Amino acid sequence: MKNAPLVILTIFCTFLSVNTFAKEDLTKTSFKVWGNCDMCKKRIEKAAKADGVKSAVWNEENGIVTISFAPAKISVDKIQQNIANSGYDTEKYKASDSAYHQLPQCCQYER
Repeated sequence: MKNAPLVILTIFCTFLSVNTFAKEDLTKTSFKVWGNCDMCKKRIEKAAKADGVKSAVWNEENGIVTISFAPAKISVDKIQQNIANSGYDTEKYKASDSAYHQLPQCCQYER
């Protein structure tokens, strides 16, 4: 029982060091994505969230999506391609006509 505080301290320090090393280096970036409405927002953010993406927030007013991601797992190009594949044009990639035409009518922005 005399060793209980030492054991607890050792477990705590081990947990803390493992948790510290598990954190990833994240990068934040923003780029333009064309869209119209709240439904677009949900689709754009969902399309952006792939393995390696911590957060994606699209601003409906200015069309800018802000992404927090791990560059060791995913590139900005891949994120933009994922969004374009869902039907939304980005600064770098244009959605295919078939993906664009599958969007609801309210989400079909002027191209």
